[in-house]
Amino acid sequence: MAVRTDLFQSPDYYQVDGLLTEEQLMIRESVRYYVKKHISPIIEDYAQRAEFPQQIIKELGDLGCFGPTVPTEYGGGSLDYISYGLMMQELERGDSGVRSTASVQGSLVMYPIYAYGSEEQRKKYLPKLGSGEWLGCFGLTEPDHGSNPSGMVTRFTDHGDHVILNGAKMWISNAPFAQVAVVWAKNEQDEIQGLIVERGMPGFTTPTTHGKWSLRASATGELVFDNVKVPKENILPNVKGLKGPLGCLSKARYGIAWGALGAAMDCYDTALRYSKERIQFSKPIAGFQLQQKKLAEMITEITKAQLMVWRLGMLMNEGKATAQQISMAKRNSCEIATQICRDARQMLGGMGITGEYSIMRHMMNLESVITYEGTHDIHLLITGMDITGLNAFK
Repeated sequence: MAVRTDLFQSPDYYQVDGLLTEEQLMIRESVRYYVKKHISPIIEDYAQRAEFPQQIIKELGDLGCFGPTVPTEYGGGSLDYISYGLMMQELERGDSGVRSTASVQGSLVMYPIYAYGSEEQRKKYLPKLGSGEWLGCFGLTEPDHGSNPSGMVTRFTDHGDHVILNGAKMWISNAPFAQVAVVWAKNEQDEIQGLIVERGMPGFTTPTTHGKWSLRASATGELVFDNVKVPKENILPNVKGLKGPLGCLSKARYGIAWGALGAAMDCYDTALRYSKERIQFSKPIAGFQLQQKKLAEMITEITKAQLMVWRLGMLMNEGKATAQQISMAKRNSCEIATQICRDARQMLGGMGITGEYSIMRHMMNLESVITYEGTHDIHLLITGMDITGLNAFK
């Protein structure tokens, strides 16, 4: 296997770095260094083999990428949301699957246990999840219920000191290797509640999803519950209804808004460098108008997205960001990243489809990123409902 040298240089056309604190810049540099040294050299090989690099779980924990906004007393980093966003940007610049692992762990597992859990649950689970000793996953999507999670059929019934859980979830990142699953299910009153399900509970299985063309270096699976006995102390006590899982998704979508931008940056940087080196008709292809048009449009969209996620991060830090604002940023970053990847691939010609460059892997990954945590169209309708006051979902 040829080890690819990571030459990435971050684009910053509007000097957005000047808006960042010294601490935020240091955090970004530490994650960027990690990606260059430990992700870029191996990720193409893992993606080609459709294998998850399990060693990164402990590495990401050591780096502080799991639950960075969770208080340090529970194993998090007590960092601000711009620092969290920068971490996700750098991880997804390496690979969307690596960022997915961190997003799920922090926003979809640690966050609900911290926000909705009991003190006992926080102390039991969060330090192990924060350190990477345990991997977690998030069970919301079902075989027949994706964009409409309120239609879920996974249920639990009361049996004294425990409940019995039945149902199935699919498209679950981290599932095959997770020790803990935060699962959303309906109780006997049809209320949605969260349960912490642990590996080893009889009747709980996590079949791996095979045959993916996207997120190939990420572990995806199902969660199957066949009369799983879950102690009542594993139910998250402080939330009921869809606001529980949707609150988690807002945190994850925020991370994706930064992350997808990282993938866009990587493709732009690759295309820019290649276009200066690739000679056709006796000059670098960067000197041709159509190639400059592509590059100019790429950096324009990246710059607009950088300013959007920075402002969103400031609003998150102030507790003022709305779910609808997060939705817009997630959709925008995914859309521009997808287009930038496609234009970059064209600029590289045939080389763009090979594993020698990251572009085709990013392209395939982004087809998942633009779909999960709310599809492209659903996010459009969230914005539409917010500005008109009219619900187009029903």
